[in-house]
Amino acid sequence: MTSSTRRDLRALLFAATAVGALATYGVSRADTADAATATVATGAATSTTPVTDLVATTDAAAADDTSGAAIQEVVVTAQRREESIQNVPATMQAFTGQVLAQQNIQTLDDLIKYTPNVTFGNNGPGQGVIFMRGLSTGLQGNQSSATIATFPNVALYLDDQSMQFPGRNVDIYAVDLDRVEVLEGPQGTLFGGGAEAGAIRYITNKPNLTTFEGKAEAQYGITSGGDPNGSLNAVLNIPVIKDKLAVRVVVYDDHQGGYIDNVPSQFTRSNNDLGNSYFNISPNAAGVCPNGLPAGGPKSLCTLPNQQSANNYDLARNNFNPVDYQGARGSLLFDINDDWNVLVTEAFQSLDAEGLSIEEPNGSNFQPLQPLQVTSFAPSYDRDSYENTAWTLNGKLGPLKAIYTGSYMLRHISQQMDYTNYSRSTGGMYYACTGGTGGLLGGGAPTCFSPVSSWQDTVRNTHLSNEFRISTPDDWRVRFIGGVFQENFRIYDVMNFNYKSIPACTAQNLAIADAGGQACLADVRPAPDSTTNDPSVRGDTTAFGEDTQRGYDQIAGFGSVDFDIIPHVLTVTGGTRYYQYKEFEDGSQYETGGGCLNVPNGECTGGLTNINLANHGAGDHVTYSGFKSRANITWHVTPDALTYFTFSQGFRPGGFNRSVSGVADDAAGAAQYLKPNGYAPDSLTNYEIGLKSEFLDHRLQVNLSAYYMQWDNVQLLFFNPTELGNTTFGVNGPNYNIKGVELQGVAKPMEGLTIQGSATYNNDEQANSPCLTDNEPGTPSFGKCITTVEEKGVGLVPFNNPFGAVGTVPAFSPQFQGDIRGRYEWMLVDDYKAHVQVGGSYTGSEYNQPATYASGAGVVVPNTTLLRYEMPGYGTVDAAVGVAKDNWYAEIYGNNLADSHASMFTSSTQFLKSEVPIRPRVVMLKIGASF
Repeated sequence: MTSSTRRDLRALLFAATAVGALATYGVSRADTADAATATVATGAATSTTPVTDLVATTDAAAADDTSGAAIQEVVVTAQRREESIQNVPATMQAFTGQVLAQQNIQTLDDLIKYTPNVTFGNNGPGQGVIFMRGLSTGLQGNQSSATIATFPNVALYLDDQSMQFPGRNVDIYAVDLDRVEVLEGPQGTLFGGGAEAGAIRYITNKPNLTTFEGKAEAQYGITSGGDPNGSLNAVLNIPVIKDKLAVRVVVYDDHQGGYIDNVPSQFTRSNNDLGNSYFNISPNAAGVCPNGLPAGGPKSLCTLPNQQSANNYDLARNNFNPVDYQGARGSLLFDINDDWNVLVTEAFQSLDAEGLSIEEPNGSNFQPLQPLQVTSFAPSYDRDSYENTAWTLNGKLGPLKAIYTGSYMLRHISQQMDYTNYSRSTGGMYYACTGGTGGLLGGGAPTCFSPVSSWQDTVRNTHLSNEFRISTPDDWRVRFIGGVFQENFRIYDVMNFNYKSIPACTAQNLAIADAGGQACLADVRPAPDSTTNDPSVRGDTTAFGEDTQRGYDQIAGFGSVDFDIIPHVLTVTGGTRYYQYKEFEDGSQYETGGGCLNVPNGECTGGLTNINLANHGAGDHVTYSGFKSRANITWHVTPDALTYFTFSQGFRPGGFNRSVSGVADDAAGAAQYLKPNGYAPDSLTNYEIGLKSEFLDHRLQVNLSAYYMQWDNVQLLFFNPTELGNTTFGVNGPNYNIKGVELQGVAKPMEGLTIQGSATYNNDEQANSPCLTDNEPGTPSFGKCITTVEEKGVGLVPFNNPFGAVGTVPAFSPQFQGDIRGRYEWMLVDDYKAHVQVGGSYTGSEYNQPATYASGAGVVVPNTTLLRYEMPGYGTVDAAVGVAKDNWYAEIYGNNLADSHASMFTSSTQFLKSEVPIRPRVVMLKIGASF
């Protein structure tokens, strides 16, 4: 969004808030509390749903049935038809709009606190990957994710629009939602390839055809040790033609103050920098380097005698990571006749995350830092926006229900991150220094230039989908759902790693180099005759990058049949999905290698890879197809107790590598492994039993499930510069077995009091241990497991199996997760209604990467972004207290009240140890009104 658009949106929000406050005095409670009915388009068919006032459906302080005797029934569309969540034969959770507001859930970080079995590889707002039941092979960071990251195995939906993206799903802001559904386990039959491990579905509120209504809400509060927070949102529903045509509009603006400090620091090259090995500079007989400093350990050579240091004084400031969510959503519902209606929705969202979301135990000069501190030398930001248009035609074909739904999303990402610590690595020094005797560019005395660097990614993503499905009436003894699905997914990525500080080959610098002076390194451009998004010569600092187009076209057909062997008692279900993917990747990879030394800018050809010419000129194009199925038996032991057994399958698409090259050199310098051109889909098979039950006149609800899952042909990414090359590549690796149980419970022991909680226990283990096999004919170990490799500057070293060992634990797979929350409501004098609530959640210890990767324990200067760290378990506590009367409400709530400090993602993605911390304690005042 432009700055003028933001100002207009804020002005609209402030105006809506004022209107809502004034409406409190102009509309009586009786006018808004009367129940109305509205015909709405849902996930499966038209339904007539009671519509209460917006305070009741979307706010924490509203009058609702939580003070009544029974637990509120939640209707979901997890099986593409409307039914109670207690009748769905699968493990799932659903958060109604009312509960989302009560728990002050606005972002994905807020949601996963109360979704056991869901973990989040969190690089910052809008920069993470969702995992379920520990089905993870780690998180590689955001750099190049649009080109190289694997597709997610948890599907994310906004209504019927898939929001998936490799390495960074959309962080949908939760406002004016009917509910959020969390479906665990494979959903491949009804939701396709992205739902291998499960799905999260954000279901929006639809226009109300009968009632003019609205709501406005404002929040303001503090962050412990950080800057203030504030938000505004407003909803307006207008029945333009009563019972015929209605529109609904929601707008929001949420500012989250920063809390991480970028502290002043210098960056000075060190004897311990791994890149020193390129120069082969040794200490003198007294053990002292040319700079007068003593040499370090066995890999510590000498700091270069002619070098440049840097400082971040112009960027240092406190609380430098503010985040802004801004957006709007408008929908129009038109009742064509008694059988047909059409719904059109337009949604916009802009996410602006400034600075870095990490903390560093040690700064860039190895100095110890305090919690919530970093030393960053280059401007960092992530700007992520999407526009989404969705349409739904809903009705009947004779006795059958029919629905056609389609959507088109356009997403833009512009991200830049500090990468200065890379200059200490073997590869990083190569692009910043010249001279020496160890193979660096140019001759003469070793000379290093600025270590300050960054990477910048510019992404455009389009996503078009269309689906048509029909279903029989829900009361038929034999019920059927079937449909066809079509999808086009495209990523257009320009990724530049800007860590080249060797002088560019301008005319002046080239003349100096040709005269025997300082060498220059030419600016690079994408490979000739390759597919490009930006064919221009890259900037003076770009050392490496890719310009790619990636995506797939999918068609699918699916069907599912339910048969009541004994009506309302015993049901069997079977279904399958046929899919065909046509996947591709085109473009080029480029780097300023030796072929760019002392040649004019833009004319260097070394280091170019034309992806269009992969596979002997056929390019990166592949077609794969198959079936994924589901079957289950459901037995209503009593009207309030259901048991089930479910068998289900899921999968996710494969992917391609940017280049094919030989790595893992042997003692003679010959490559033992040729990186594959790509990797195939992996698959998941789930066996699950469960019990869903209610007791004590629906005052107690207990759901229990147990499952065994087999995850096969799992996709892994490798990045080990000293042994497997300086670019990430993907392969299909080991299998994993997952055994787990989940318990969910809700209780209403007395009027006004609701207690609910959930817990999971998982035992996830690697099931087999393949090895990386020498696939280069003519090498001594051809056809055998690779056991040794030549490491530059060190010699022949043992090569640990990168696929890991049997019995090891995958990433983001805590054994235990649990949460509990309680809410009590009571009436005060003069029709004031008060409430108090408290909640807590706990996540056990987990790893950021699978055991296939090297441990980061004790590593001061990483040489890979994929070091493995253990992240200790942590818990958080939230609470709220509020009051409501008539159409207004007020609440004070706090998140992370104990100010827990723990890492949600520890990694070496910035070439030093970094941690994404839990947001510190936040205390907010919320005031709103409906009309």
